[in-house]
Amino acid sequence: MESTIGNLDYASLFKAAPVALAILDQKFQIVTANDAYLRVTGRRRQELVGREYFDVFPPDPYLEDDHRARAQRQTLEAAVISGRPSTMMLHYYPIPRNGRSEDLEPRWWNVTNQPILDDDGRVRLIIRRVEDVSIFGHFEQRGNSSLPMGRESISGLFTYAHEMQRSVDHLQQSVASAHATALAFQQAMLTTPDLESHSNVVVRYQPAAHGLNACGDWYDVANVPDGSLALMVGDVVGHGLAAASMMGMLRSVLNAAIRTGGGPASALETLDLYAQHQEDAVATTTIACQVIPKSQILIHSAAGHLPPLLMHSDGTSIYLHEPNDPPLATRAGHTYSSQNITPYTSGDLLILYTDGLVERRGEDIDVGLARLAATARNLVGRQLDELADTLLSRMANPIGQRDDVCFLLARLK
Repeated sequence: MESTIGNLDYASLFKAAPVALAILDQKFQIVTANDAYLRVTGRRRQELVGREYFDVFPPDPYLEDDHRARAQRQTLEAAVISGRPSTMMLHYYPIPRNGRSEDLEPRWWNVTNQPILDDDGRVRLIIRRVEDVSIFGHFEQRGNSSLPMGRESISGLFTYAHEMQRSVDHLQQSVASAHATALAFQQAMLTTPDLESHSNVVVRYQPAAHGLNACGDWYDVANVPDGSLALMVGDVVGHGLAAASMMGMLRSVLNAAIRTGGGPASALETLDLYAQHQEDAVATTTIACQVIPKSQILIHSAAGHLPPLLMHSDGTSIYLHEPNDPPLATRAGHTYSSQNITPYTSGDLLILYTDGLVERRGEDIDVGLARLAATARNLVGRQLDELADTLLSRMANPIGQRDDVCFLLARLK
């Protein structure tokens, strides 16, 4: 983003702003701070930038559970989860004096956390505004009535502020509870009993940084009665509980359809017929892949989904681009799906994934696909769990994950 527009230098304006401002990323790492913030906290810029906020301003080391630090973290988390500003009023939070964590200086603060959203409405950064209101706290502690407003007014102000803070705390706890409920719901929807019998298959799901952690991405594994193994991933358009609920229904239908033994194309035809009667299923993408160990072939069928990556043990790879029919519920009536057969060698790695793993705003999708192939090539010899964790880390968007990430890895036998 340009720091100057016309004759205005916004970087200089931020630096010189009279209110104390710090910019944090989604993981609460300090990106920058203005001069007023440095003055009010008694820190130099190099002591802040690049460090996690609670490393710079840690909890009280003499308290087993510093509820004040916990409240500070909850307000930041509330801003990230909700995408809305969060505040704290007259909050007592001592900070280290001259950087010495054991020497804490009593401070009272008014704090506002203002999320900065990207074009998708996801939190990218947080502007943290702080006001040092310690003068009120010191007078309240000492019982001093020499302030112009008088002792009674100060006490009333503190009572009101504490009541407001209790309301804010209650709201933040509600947001955190909704966040935990949504995540538990998502994890329950992704239960995969047949996965336990396949040590050569691992799955990963990571929610986007913003939102209630409920989405339409899914993976699934199914034992087909003929002895083959079905691997599936899919992505319902949208986020939230509605998308997650639709995901659960489509996932169950596809799981049942693939077990009938008709193959991936037949299973997707059945799924499409069902999706045509579900408004929230329109434009869902999915792929079903059947692994047949006896003949060492893959049979796959896709509906608008990104192609699987087949990585050979020697590091060469191929994307299975064909066939790829339109997304679900975008054609009326009974439509026929196509499927393709691909031979494989024992030890090959198959990667099925949703778009969050490879897509980045403003970047051609082919760049993301090339990045996935290159990353997988460097990791192909590792154990599956280590491979999956490292792949998730290396494919992460450096400016923050805007979409949910869901993928499945299978070491083919």
